[in-house]
This record gives sequence, C-alpha cells and structure tokens, in this order.
Amino acid sequence: MSDRHTATPSARHTTMGMTVGAAFSVTLGALALLASLPAAAQAAPVAAPQPGAAAVSAVAADIQPHRAIYRMSLLSARNSSKVSDVRGRMMFEWADACDGWTTEQRFQLRFAYSEGDEMAMNTNYTTWEAKDGRRYRFNVRKLINGEVDDDVRGEANLGAGEGAGSAQFTKPEPQEMPLPAATMFPTAHTLAILDHALRGEHFFSRTVFDGADAEGATEVSTVIGQAGAPKESGKNALLRDIKAWPVRMAFFPTHSDSAQPEYEMSLRLLQNGIAESMQIDYGDFTVNAILDTIEALPKSGC
Repeated sequence: MSDRHTATPSARHTTMGMTVGAAFSVTLGALALLASLPAAAQAAPVAAPQPGAAAVSAVAADIQPHRAIYRMSLLSARNSSKVSDVRGRMMFEWADACDGWTTEQRFQLRFAYSEGDEMAMNTNYTTWEAKDGRRYRFNVRKLINGEVDDDVRGEANLGAGEGAGSAQFTKPEPQEMPLPAATMFPTAHTLAILDHALRGEHFFSRTVFDGADAEGATEVSTVIGQAGAPKESGKNALLRDIKAWPVRMAFFPTHSDSAQPEYEMSLRLLQNGIAESMQIDYGDFTVNAILDTIEALPKSGC
C-alpha cells in the first residue's frame, strides 16, 4: 500500500454516520470537556443507563430532517505528517422515510502531500435505518483519482432487546459477520447521544456498526459537555433558539487491544440533530468541517 493511501482516511473515517448518525484537536477534546463538567461527574464517570424506546422516540420527534453542506479544510498537522493540505466539501442529508431514517453523505476532498503529490477522493455513503433501530442497509463507494477504491454494500439486523445481531455483506465479497449484544446503528447512536445530553449525562460508550467498510463494529466512547447556544445562529433559522452540546467521540476497533483510539471526532451537536461544526483528528493531522449552507427537509407525517 502506498504512503498516500496510508495517509488518507478510509470511508469509515470520513463519514458522519457515526456522529450525526455523525460525526465530529486533542487540546479541545475530552480534557477540555471534562474541565467543564461538575465535580461530581468528574469524580464518578459511571456509565449512564441506556435510553429506553420511549426516550429515544421523544428525542426523534425533535429531529429536523435536513440537507447541509460543509466546507472541509486542514485544521492542523504534525511535523511528521505526510499530509500538507486538505480541501473540499461534504454534503450530508438526513431524511425521514416514514418507516426509517435515510442518510446520504457525499465527500469531494483533495489531499496535498509534503512530497508535492495530490490525491482526489470522492465518496458516496448512503444508508437506511429502521426507526426501531433493528434493521439497517448501507452502500459505500469511494473513488481515488477517479478509480474505484472501495465498494461496500450490505444489510444488518439486531435481535430484540439487547440481543446480538449479524451483518451480511454483498460487496466487496459475500460474507456474514456477527454483531455483539447491545450494538447500535448510526442514527440510533446519534439519538442516544441527544438523549444522554438532554438528561445531563456526560459519559457513555457503545458498540456501533455503520457498514462503512468490511471491518465490523467499532467501540465509541462519548463525552458530552455543557449545553450552550449555537455559535452560528445568525446563519439560519434552524440554528436559532435551540440547545447545542460539545461532543467528543473516540473510536476503537473491536478487534484491537490498543488503548489509543483509531481516530477521534469533536462536534457541536444541536438538539434537532444538526451538526454545526466538526473536527476529525487522525493523529498526525486534523480535518475541520464548517457548516456552509443548510435547508430543511420535510418530515414524513406518518
């Protein structure tokens, strides 16, 4: 594998499905959030109880289906990083499909490298997730310099309650993999973050399966800071008079014993499900995503 590929995020790393269903520097990450929490919460970071169906349904009622465009750029890079610049745009769409939620993310990114080369990455990631959080379909296609680099497709199902489940891939090759008990799909995970935030619970961890690649589920540890107002409330009515939380997530592959996350994401998440901004930290470089435009999509009315 070339140095350019090892220095380029995978489809999983660039999707917001994990955060706003996805989402989004270490200095502004978990330590900063911990410093803002009450002393009692810092002293006893006990895992919060998992939200029930009624709580998640109440949160879902406040979700605003929307289409957002984000400007993406390089926020910082270590001296050892091979990446010297990142530029591009991301379209994120979260729609209400009556019996489920659909998401679509389209990335157009250009990476510049310290040796002078450049790489264009285009990714299209679409999902459907049942509103009860038990069924999930996913489709990912990534192009590098116009050539197919990833093509992933499949579906997954979870058992009743906290039961285990399984994922069936049809691409890149047919395979089935087990999903551990208490696994969540991306939209259910986002709703759980909002439920914990509204209840004032600052810490929780869950196993999340997003289907962004064939590597399986990921352990996601989440820290939620104190509620505030959106920073860009003047841009659009969808950003006004609503709570916003700083959220920090660390992603750990379930097949790894490393104490260090594979990558981390910080974002400001609004009560209606809109991500106002995000930063994705890959260790040796960090990508910034700033909301450029946003429009409301209709609720299903079902």
